[in-house]
Amino acid sequence: MPTNQFAINKSIVGTSRMLSTVLSPLLMPTYGVALVMIASVLCVLGLGTRVAVLVVCMGITCILPLLFLGVMIHLDKVTNLHVNRREERFIPYLFTMACYLAAALYLNHCHSPRWFIMFMVGCALAVLVALLINFKWKISAHMIGIGGVVALIYQLQVLGLGAFSLYWLLCISILLSGLLGSARLALRRHTTLQVLAGFAVGFACVTLTMKYFG
Repeated sequence: MPTNQFAINKSIVGTSRMLSTVLSPLLMPTYGVALVMIASVLCVLGLGTRVAVLVVCMGITCILPLLFLGVMIHLDKVTNLHVNRREERFIPYLFTMACYLAAALYLNHCHSPRWFIMFMVGCALAVLVALLINFKWKISAHMIGIGGVVALIYQLQVLGLGAFSLYWLLCISILLSGLLGSARLALRRHTTLQVLAGFAVGFACVTLTMKYFG
């Protein structure tokens, strides 16, 4: 392989790994909560309140699953934090779904708007769907996560819950979805169909819960 081509391929792989880390599925609920705290009608709440909600939700939906994965790795039940092997995903997915539901209960305890609670329920539903699909087929968890965030922004816009027009934010999120999908393909973690299916599941689950139950 020519030196220039090797350098380009190495750069693509490095960029793809960076995108996969920054847009990790475990971070998506945190990004979603941050968006709600900044870009929705809830931005009128005090800064302390918004930060507290964000920190607690991040602890429940990101830190706890990461700690659990660490324990699973220590027990040789999971190979690594990426959980790339389909047969290793059942228990981590189940625990993550429970964490998302716990976050929804926390938001309910804080008297959050129903649509906000339903966003977290939609995240849990997406993980449940992924868990069921995982018995037969490997679907992209990364794309499920970002699909849910795109659905959140879209619903905030169409339901008139944004603090300002979220049109450009929606465009940026869709662009990031495309870049993330390309990254997963470049790393050969998924097929095109698995990437598209993942986005569809995340988008559909959050849309369903926010639009019809929020």
